[in-house]
Amino acid sequence: MAGILAGLRVVDFGRYISGPFCATLLGDLGAEVIRVEKLNGSEDRYTVPITPEGEGAYFAQLGRNKKSITLNPAKPEGRAVTDRLIKTADVVVVNLPAPSLEKMGLEYTRLKSLKPDIILVVNSAFGSTGPYAQRGGFDTVAQAMSGNMHLSGEEGKPGKSFAPYCDFGTAAFSAFGALAAILHRFKTGEGQLVEGSLLSTALTFNNAALIEQAVHGLDRQGSGTRGQYNAPTDAFPTTDGWIMVQVVGQGIFERWTRLTGARHLEDHPQCRNDQDRGDFGKKIGTHMRTWIQSRTSEEALTELTEAGIPAGKILNPAEVLSDHHIQESGLIQMADHNNGLPPLPIAEHPVSYSATETLQFSPPPPLGAHTTELLTELGFSEQEIMALKEKRVV
Repeated sequence: MAGILAGLRVVDFGRYISGPFCATLLGDLGAEVIRVEKLNGSEDRYTVPITPEGEGAYFAQLGRNKKSITLNPAKPEGRAVTDRLIKTADVVVVNLPAPSLEKMGLEYTRLKSLKPDIILVVNSAFGSTGPYAQRGGFDTVAQAMSGNMHLSGEEGKPGKSFAPYCDFGTAAFSAFGALAAILHRFKTGEGQLVEGSLLSTALTFNNAALIEQAVHGLDRQGSGTRGQYNAPTDAFPTTDGWIMVQVVGQGIFERWTRLTGARHLEDHPQCRNDQDRGDFGKKIGTHMRTWIQSRTSEEALTELTEAGIPAGKILNPAEVLSDHHIQESGLIQMADHNNGLPPLPIAEHPVSYSATETLQFSPPPPLGAHTTELLTELGFSEQEIMALKEKRVV
């Protein structure tokens, strides 16, 4: 199986999530991805450790379908290796602020001088312009600065998303940008710089709240799991767990009132539309809690589903792994791992295609597993490779 991007080489200088997962998505589509790491391994190789050696769950997910080379680009000899590698690449992925790019010799003007049609994909916390451009940052900082944490928590107590959506969202947007740049290059022969940032991703995801604030100045406060734009939308306790219910639109609301015996709310002046119901959400939620409190999760979900009302059980991670829909619909691929672990549950490539193949996941590579192979391909002799290893360049 080759994939739509077969024949393209991606050099992944990423770290943590946004850069590496951008390259991972391109690799899923058939690009050859070369992961460049520190000699002792990059930090994200060891995040959320799951192996006896301390390698992590994130790397098990993000390291699939890649080759691994260890390299120190900051050393002069390492710069020479980097330059040879760049000349063979189509796309270079980096997530670093501008000063670090220059230190590593990975700024766009320099890469373009090495390979005029190169596509450089750069992710950073805050972008390359503005007062914060020199700062580093992580996912939760972007969540905080987008207004999301203020609105996700309870009033007076911010809350964050456990899953790093700014990281993964930036990776997805960057892969989208890389594909657009690849298409542009096919048409014109011209490479370009593609930039994404954690903050721009967070602002994109929370944009509606910002628009509303600019127009109405409502100064909304956090409401936890309760939605503020429709109702009943919240997490509700059952006799044996919790379920999430989301009632959006007049049709679903009327089906909900019939199911729960709340027909009187259909003509209530505070229930004329979704936003009215969102503003009246606390009281509507009280009625829902009364209806649901004597039911098990399965009983409630059966009735809600039969009535055409969107709802789902709030699952813990163990329950997610055993959920029959997730298992049977192929949303998770049981993938091999090089460290002797049993097959690991790796989320499938997040998009399906009717005419484009994605690769079966190969295990994440051991640190530096392809260093000698790649250096040989780049024209280094056996003696030169030994010298680079002795000097701790690779």
